[in-house]
Amino acid sequence: MAPKIFITGITGYIGGDLFEVLYKKHPDYDYSVLVRTQEKSDVVTKAYPRVKVVLGGLDDLTLVEREAAKADVIIHTAESSEHEGAAKAIAAGLAPGHSKERPGYWLNTGGTGILTYDDSSHQRLGDWSDLEYNDWTGVHDLTHLPDEAMHRNVDKIVLEAGTKYSDSVKTAIVCPPTIYGNGRGQVNQRSRQVYDLASFVLKHQWVPIIGGGKARWKNLHIYDLSDAFVLLIEAAVAGNNDPELWGANGYLIVEHGEHTWSDIAAKIGTTAHKLGYLDAEPKVKVLHTFNDVLKEVGYNGLGWAWNARAKGERLSKVLRWEPSGPTLEVELEEIVKREYERGLA
Repeated sequence: MAPKIFITGITGYIGGDLFEVLYKKHPDYDYSVLVRTQEKSDVVTKAYPRVKVVLGGLDDLTLVEREAAKADVIIHTAESSEHEGAAKAIAAGLAPGHSKERPGYWLNTGGTGILTYDDSSHQRLGDWSDLEYNDWTGVHDLTHLPDEAMHRNVDKIVLEAGTKYSDSVKTAIVCPPTIYGNGRGQVNQRSRQVYDLASFVLKHQWVPIIGGGKARWKNLHIYDLSDAFVLLIEAAVAGNNDPELWGANGYLIVEHGEHTWSDIAAKIGTTAHKLGYLDAEPKVKVLHTFNDVLKEVGYNGLGWAWNARAKGERLSKVLRWEPSGPTLEVELEEIVKREYERGLA
């Protein structure tokens, strides 16, 4: 019998790219996908005629709970680190709907924004930090971050489901950093952080440097993230219950490179000028305070102000995941081109 796969966010950036790869590799799986509108449902059905579309949103909690109870594997990518109600609905459906003999697997997309807590709680802006978490040697630190940290409320729901009901529920939080690359999904093919920064520089014609300009994030190409998800899904379908993948240890940082936000901002400005999108090399403007950041660049600027650093080793050690996508620096010119063209649309 084909495994039953339930996925949210198929029309989003992460879920769309992942599903394109998964569907081509495993067309025999029994797929159900949550889609909010009929218009987007028509796009999905045209591209994937064998897929069952479940029309509804994350606020349709009874619907989400029912689909979670039926599925063998749940891939949650739609507001998956933010929508507490949907996480609770998935947890509520998983436990009673599965057993030790037929466990349910839940892959929840987190985000390394949770790692900015150390900077945000101390009101730092652009400071250098040597703090680097590790999902292999220090997974306990990642699963016990302060309750006030971004995404922590949802992380706790997932972790509790995977530990309290560990025989019947297998959970993994897949935690990507800054993601880049042109998505292969049917609707949204654009990421945000670096793309928003490129859009800002092109529109305002100056380069924002936040505080000390030394904040660092890890990064990853979208193709590598999708490959990581596919490996985990295949492990779930195969009944791989390795405790190093699920439950208390199921916190997986997926990363490949690292950047400093000030370096990326400067390179965006230089690239935009080189391509002829800006008449002159853009000037740099340093934003020293929180009020400056919010006034000049908005809330997005805080993401360029804080460190989010964690080493991902668990997937490589357990499932031999090996990233191979182009680096952020290599992809940067294409990002600037796409944002320029998007602005003209």
